[in-house]
Amino acid sequence: MGSGGPAVVSGLLRAASLSAKPWRALRWLVIAPHPDDETLGAGALIHQTARERRLAGIAYLTDGSGSHPAGAGRNLIATRKREAALALRRLAGETVDTLHLDWRDAAPSHPGDPLFDRTCRRLVALCAAQRVDAIAVTALHEPHCDHAAAARLAYAVRDASPRPLQVAEYIVWGERRLPRGSTLLRTQPMPAGLRRHALAAHRSQTGSSQGPGFRLPRAFRRMPTTDILYHTGD
Repeated sequence: MGSGGPAVVSGLLRAASLSAKPWRALRWLVIAPHPDDETLGAGALIHQTARERRLAGIAYLTDGSGSHPAGAGRNLIATRKREAALALRRLAGETVDTLHLDWRDAAPSHPGDPLFDRTCRRLVALCAAQRVDAIAVTALHEPHCDHAAAARLAYAVRDASPRPLQVAEYIVWGERRLPRGSTLLRTQPMPAGLRRHALAAHRSQTGSSQGPGFRLPRAFRRMPTTDILYHTGD
């Protein structure tokens, strides 16, 4: 399915800048459950880290085929991959290294399943090869099953990695209060209108090009120029 929703963030004034120590030295991998989540939840992070040469890449967990059941199949999957590539070029100003893990949309794997464990090992290897220091991923509490699965995967990668990794959660759906013991992280503002321009690349999620199915509500397309992430340090 598609995803989206304006995140309501408390404690904004306590957010640490990703341009300050120690965050400004980290190299980031972004995990997005579906194509479009990268723009909705981590667009400013992608823009900033790409500009600063600190973006290792984007990993998409699912193939996105669940957004339009009538159009599910190779055509929709290929369309969503093309849309994601265009959105990333708009956010980053260049082509971004991208990994499509191709889990089936809305049918997540779980720790201990062969697919989950293979994917974890694949991402551990990627983090080592690309010298990743931090992973940004959708929040563990988010109600969509794929969003929660992406978070479980990120923490599994962190725990299995011989290289020290930080995990920071970003919001696509709903509200998040500052959990005890966690730190808010704030990106630099991105240019006004850039996130909307990137989101417009996801035509299958914002228009009727794929027929009946998910369509991101217009109210959910009002997106901030900054991203807020949550780091627990666990």
